[in-house]
Amino acid sequence: MGTLSLSDYEDVRIWAPWGHIAGRWYGNRSERPILAIHGWLDNLGTFDRLIPLLPDYLGVLCIDLPGHGCSSWLPPGMHYSTMEYVLVIARVMKEYKWQRVSLMGHSLGGVLSYIYTALAPHTVDLVIALDILLPPLETPMALKYFGYALDKHLVEDERAEEDSLHEPPSYTLAQLRTVLSKGSNNSVAPEFAQHLLHRSVAKSQLYPEKFYFSRDGRTKYYNILPVNGPLAAEMAKRIKNKPYLVIKASKSHHINSKANEAISILSKQNPHFEYHEVPGTHHVHLISPELCAQYIVPFLRHHRPPTVSSWSVDGEKKLSTTEHRRQQENFFTRHLRRLSKL
Repeated sequence: MGTLSLSDYEDVRIWAPWGHIAGRWYGNRSERPILAIHGWLDNLGTFDRLIPLLPDYLGVLCIDLPGHGCSSWLPPGMHYSTMEYVLVIARVMKEYKWQRVSLMGHSLGGVLSYIYTALAPHTVDLVIALDILLPPLETPMALKYFGYALDKHLVEDERAEEDSLHEPPSYTLAQLRTVLSKGSNNSVAPEFAQHLLHRSVAKSQLYPEKFYFSRDGRTKYYNILPVNGPLAAEMAKRIKNKPYLVIKASKSHHINSKANEAISILSKQNPHFEYHEVPGTHHVHLISPELCAQYIVPFLRHHRPPTVSSWSVDGEKKLSTTEHRRQQENFFTRHLRRLSKL
């Protein structure tokens, strides 16, 4: 078996009350895929370099969260929140009539996976968390952030009204790569920024060769779900016997000592819990995807192995489950006949 191709995909639009959730479904589209969710202010392009390293018998549905990438913005006056993003997982499942879901998330996407799995563990069959585990835990500094974000919500509402009348500031692509890299705290090197820019910018109508950021400015100040230590621990206790892979980047602070209790609970009560550290920054899955794939691929092959219909021997035509069962029955019938003649 080979690996997925970045050119083998179908663009999808998933209905939502405010518009649609944009996605790109790679690989196998006849079976339930891995649902991949990007991080804060990113988009599905964050998985561009990881996708070609994953097994080709699986499909991967990467989505843009609302307000990001090519997904619709929330209506004016509304604001983004952690729980609104968590609900996106349920919306996608409803759209495709999935009873279960396999989740892969980076940063905010990994937080959403943790929360959703704790809320509905019976519907999740595996989780891959890239350089994240818990939502940010409550601290005295959180109050300062909430006060800051409260004011910024109003500023962004006013800015959205202005942008509807005037085009936002525009930049060259080289400038945008630098801006994006700095905005990620240099986690994304400028040479890899194009993977995120191609779904995050729009061409200026005023200045040829210039572009502007097209994501919703309100996403910068989404309402974070406040979680304290005991609640985070209780959530971990609800994730029992669930294949859960956590990959930490060595130069990132997104998984720190505050996650120790949850990691201890998960590792003690869950024989399918894995924790690995790889060298790199917060976007290690984009910068050095092979370091993550060395753990993701065996994890997927073990917990989402190929179905019978995906098997192929020496290049022979793949058999459906029904055909495979029929051939098995014919084999056993012939075998019994031979035995009866002995």
